[in-house]
Amino acid sequence: MFQDIVGFALGTPEWLHTLAEVGTDGGLFLFAALFAVAALRAWRGPARDLALVVAGPVGITLAYLVSEVVKVFVREERPCRGGVATIAACPPSADWSFPSNHTVIAAGAAATLVLAWRGLAWLVFPLAALIAFSRVFIGVHYPHDVVAGFLLGVGLAPLFTLLLVGAVTPAVRLARTRLSPR
Repeated sequence: MFQDIVGFALGTPEWLHTLAEVGTDGGLFLFAALFAVAALRAWRGPARDLALVVAGPVGITLAYLVSEVVKVFVREERPCRGGVATIAACPPSADWSFPSNHTVIAAGAAATLVLAWRGLAWLVFPLAALIAFSRVFIGVHYPHDVVAGFLLGVGLAPLFTLLLVGAVTPAVRLARTRLSPR
């Protein structure tokens, strides 16, 4: 499957190669912007809603750290090191392939954003899937790397976020009282 996707990718126009390479990171910046919009939206709502938005990036970071630990134990070489022509330059050696960190972050961001703003599901899950696919398309991950990354992100980031929200909610209440005009 990897060979088929990369072979197809190499036959696509150059502008699509650039879009895929830039989009794989650009999509993560879009998630950051969506968190900012979600925070503005939740600012006047219940404290727990804003706490979900605030705790979300921490949950995503913790899921990312778990994926880094998995990489250390699995140590799967990147497919681009196997002599296959790819769109993207291959990351340096010892930057392991399994699981895909980009996908962990994207899927984790999608899942935690939906905790705080359910109406975004139609946008954020396809965006996360597109980022995951782009990692295979540009040739730096195998399909199973992105599937594992998606499952880690969707499973762990919201779990960590929900575990943190109880501690963050009182901090949000306190911040609101200190920041509100008297």
